[in-house]
Amino acid sequence: MSPLNIGIPSLILILLLALLIFGPKKLPEIGGAFGQTISEFKKTTNKLMDDEEPTSEQNVPKDAQVTTIAHDDQKKD
Repeated sequence: MSPLNIGIPSLILILLLALLIFGPKKLPEIGGAFGQTISEFKKTTNKLMDDEEPTSEQNVPKDAQVTTIAHDDQKKD
């Protein structure tokens, strides 16, 4: 059993304890702040993932043409 595996009874117990500690008036404010924090974290993570590009593509201009050099593998007699 992993430490992050929380069942329904454990979740209900945690919510009841939070209700007793913070009270019914503070709980929505705490939930809203937590939601905003998670939202900002997701935005930042997505922005960092979009900004990163492979280094091989960064150094090549988009309009650059790929040229190949043909080698003459046949031996001349």
